[in-house]
Amino acid sequence: MTNGAGAGIPAVSTAILAMSRHLEVRDVLKTIVASARELLDAEYAALGVPDDHGGFAQFVVDGVSAEQWKAIGPLPRQHGILAAMLHNATPERLADVREDPRFGGWPAAHPDMSDFLGLPVADGDEILGALFLANKRCPTPPSRGIGCRFTEEDERLLGILAQHAAIALTNARLYERSRELTIAGERARLAHELHDAVAQKLFSLRLTAQAATALVDRDPARAKDELHQVAALAAEAADELRAAVVELRPAGLDEDGLVATLRSQTQVLDRAHSARVTFAAHCVRALPAAQEEAMLRVAQEALHNALRHSGAGHVEVTLTRNGQGALLRIADNGCGFDPGAVRRAGRHLGLVSMRDRAGGVGGKLTVESEPGKGTAVEMEVPGG
Repeated sequence: MTNGAGAGIPAVSTAILAMSRHLEVRDVLKTIVASARELLDAEYAALGVPDDHGGFAQFVVDGVSAEQWKAIGPLPRQHGILAAMLHNATPERLADVREDPRFGGWPAAHPDMSDFLGLPVADGDEILGALFLANKRCPTPPSRGIGCRFTEEDERLLGILAQHAAIALTNARLYERSRELTIAGERARLAHELHDAVAQKLFSLRLTAQAATALVDRDPARAKDELHQVAALAAEAADELRAAVVELRPAGLDEDGLVATLRSQTQVLDRAHSARVTFAAHCVRALPAAQEEAMLRVAQEALHNALRHSGAGHVEVTLTRNGQGALLRIADNGCGFDPGAVRRAGRHLGLVSMRDRAGGVGGKLTVESEPGKGTAVEMEVPGG
């Protein structure tokens, strides 16, 4: 492959056009990584988006088989060369990454790497991730195990793709923010509904108490019945107030954990929608932060689909222990769909994004649906 400017720019243009066809951010990131590996004729390519816990929220690779990826094990941590690109907006172009003092901590099953090119993915001064390549292919076998080495032109072309990765990640943040605002709107509507419900209970309580007072002298038996009704109304009002306190407090994944966060969000959705939304958890242990984050996002996407598109009367969310990991299931009794027809029509309903989120943390996502028979989304993660 020729990597001069004459051949490089058309190839970059082709890659960017391919990216523009995808709406899901992980589709775009995967296209960027695959395009970078092909464009610069490298053996391996990857893009990592850090989380706030020293790991990666997303890690997209190209050139590594599913069997190799499984053997490598958990997602990498932020260390060495990866950490350098995440903390300093400086490209790293190395003839042999193994000789760099920051090299280390690679799993035994990780493919061997020599020449290396890495660039930060940045939005202004903020570093959003890192895009890197390894093992540039040679027309003839390299000597002494040293690769062909990436060039300044390679670095420039990879920089163009890194800019588009930054755009994709920035758009993803805007999308997440819009979803958060949607949830905030649901909470505001729920607050109004709860206020009305409690106010109605208290109004009935007041009228019933007044009636009991008027009946005490002339009809003690009826007054006693009214006082029983006062007690029942007071209990209902107390229940509504407790629901308002618990359900309107936003549960945070970091502070409350996956089970509490899912329970809180399903309770909010149950009150905000006409469909019944239920949640159950069975013997679930704490999971790595990246896996809990991925499961929460998949649950939110699946719930959004079920409540907005399926016409379901009941959506059931369950989280169960599965070996060292967990199994999440979101099932509805809605209209269902033909997954094959959805793929052919290009309407993914977030299915691609959910599969990529699952795969990004070493998990697996399956979707079962038929027209008229509802939909079940299952996500399995390995734990840690």
